[in-house]
Amino acid sequence: MNQAKTMTTNRQTPSGKVDYLSQIHIFRDLSHTELQEMDRQTTMASCAAGKIFYMPEDAGEVLFLLKKGRVQLYRMSPNGKKIVVATLGPGAIFGEMSIVGQGMHNTFAEAITECMLCVMSRSDVDRLIRVKPDVAFRFVQALGERVTHLESRLEDIAFKSIPSRLAGLILDLAAETDTKTVRGYTHQDFAEMLGTYRETTTQTLNEFKTKGLIEIGRKRITIRDQSGLQTLATD
Repeated sequence: MNQAKTMTTNRQTPSGKVDYLSQIHIFRDLSHTELQEMDRQTTMASCAAGKIFYMPEDAGEVLFLLKKGRVQLYRMSPNGKKIVVATLGPGAIFGEMSIVGQGMHNTFAEAITECMLCVMSRSDVDRLIRVKPDVAFRFVQALGERVTHLESRLEDIAFKSIPSRLAGLILDLAAETDTKTVRGYTHQDFAEMLGTYRETTTQTLNEFKTKGLIEIGRKRITIRDQSGLQTLATD
């Protein structure tokens, strides 16, 4: 499955792509010359929301570097329930698990908004991490952070109530945009990120509204009592 061929290639000035690559954490130790070489090896592509980049058991052929948009990594239970593993924003990398050792993907990766990405082939990634130990180390760091995040989510599922987890999720999403408003998510989206049912999420959000913690609109939640949510999130 060649993921890169199913997206629209974009023209971008060399300096623009080099600047973007330099902002990605795993490439921060590369020189300008090395970044220019990477520029020649990468393809910039865009895609619409709903694009599936890979599925479980697909071979890991490319590494994706997200420049714009949001991508969701998720798994499907045997009974068809969707469980979100991570939601990625600009600057994130994905597809790295299969490239650096597993060989096959174990999650779905789907664009949940319009996205723009840089795409690197597996052979170019292999070559880069062999000749640049600093980049290999950053890859290990990125993998470690992904595992730590997943372990934290599993702990929340095991030990925290749905209201506590939902309060924390709302605060985290608002912090990403440095505002008190979370936009673009349905009740089903929240349920999938929490690993619960939509009806449970809707009921909990309505309870938050009744208590004056939030205001609810169409794909919009505005925080009215941040300290109240923070107290609930730590219960």
